Amino acid sequence: MKKEAISWRLIENAYPSREAVEKVLAGSKKLKIYLGVDPTGPHLHLGHATNLLLLRQLQDLGHKIIFLIGDFTGRIGDPTDKLAARQPLTEKQIKENFKTFKNQASKIIRFSGKNPAAVAFNSKWHRNMTFGKLIELAHHFTVQQMIERDMFQKRLKEEKPIGLHEFLYPLMQGYDSVALDVDMEIGGNDQTFNMLAGRTLVKIYRNREKFVLTTKLLVDPETGKKIMNKSEGGLINLDDEPGNMFGKVMALDDGVMFTLAALSTLIPDIEITKMRSETEKGTLNPKDAKLKIAHAVVSLYHSPAEAGKAQEQWIKTFSKRELPDEIEIKTVSPDAFSNGTTTMLVAIGAAKSNSEARRLIDQGAVKVDGRTVSDPNEKRKDGEVLKVGKHRFFKLRKK
Repeated sequence: MKKEAISWRLIENAYPSREAVEKVLAGSKKLKIYLGVDPTGPHLHLGHATNLLLLRQLQDLGHKIIFLIGDFTGRIGDPTDKLAARQPLTEKQIKENFKTFKNQASKIIRFSGKNPAAVAFNSKWHRNMTFGKLIELAHHFTVQQMIERDMFQKRLKEEKPIGLHEFLYPLMQGYDSVALDVDMEIGGNDQTFNMLAGRTLVKIYRNREKFVLTTKLLVDPETGKKIMNKSEGGLINLDDEPGNMFGKVMALDDGVMFTLAALSTLIPDIEITKMRSETEKGTLNPKDAKLKIAHAVVSLYHSPAEAGKAQEQWIKTFSKRELPDEIEIKTVSPDAFSNGTTTMLVAIGAAKSNSEARRLIDQGAVKVDGRTVSDPNEKRKDGEVLKVGKHRFFKLRKK
């Protein structure tokens, strides 16, 4: 990799400018660069992958990488892109969520060997911050700056509340840059305001430049909605099993697959462009393009061998209409067999409640031997295989 080589296909904007960033990266100085992640859930997902892939490129260039866990800011909740205030998390919930973060991130960045990434926790400096220090930080920003943010304007129009604590989040994230004494921060484009707050504070407290790279978001090009969204489901987690990960990619809408390829895989630009062009011309089946992308995803986050197995299993199961080699066996009481499909779905854990079970049946998401179950009271038989949704299979056994 050339010294100045980073993938600009991942990047939305650079501050103060692309030219300034390219110049500093081409120089001899090794920069201290950080990415912050709040543990608001237990998984990193493909929406995080864009930042991690860019971080890996910067790590390969010899720069010092810091993976910051927002164990303190996560308790407040970043208001970015939220039309309602986040529910505050307890310290216990935060600790549970970040337990596996390092292992998940290590699928892309290195925490050992040559130029290992460091791990930091922002509770180290935020936990003991005085009220006087907080007022000092707040002095550098205005209410107008905060309230002009899009999500706050939407809430005002919809007469939804804005918590005072949500104004504090950009200050806290901004101060992370000062505490870490970094030269650069990377993060999603929706984090621009927060990262530029850090740029302001570094100029004030460190009297020097802080560079910012904002990355493109993994969004549906038609709707603009995030493809990976905790609150709306549909996450493809970095620690998903290979077969599950492959199946989830294949289940995505065709319209988002090339965005996913560009921002979450290592497929070369020229190959993505070729696949897109051939698909638009009708010379490449969208399913075949998606198979290549799903293979690339699983290869990166697991291995090419695992990707091959997952692809073979997917084709066998969903393309050829065959059952998977391994089906989860559920042993349930005789009552579940006599009380109908609704009760059975709850008994085997395929639905959390009767209402959810009925909803799955109404949506045509429950099948037996390729036949869609439409009657929630239809009784199940010992030895049947239930297919629930696109990826879940259960073989029923009577106690």
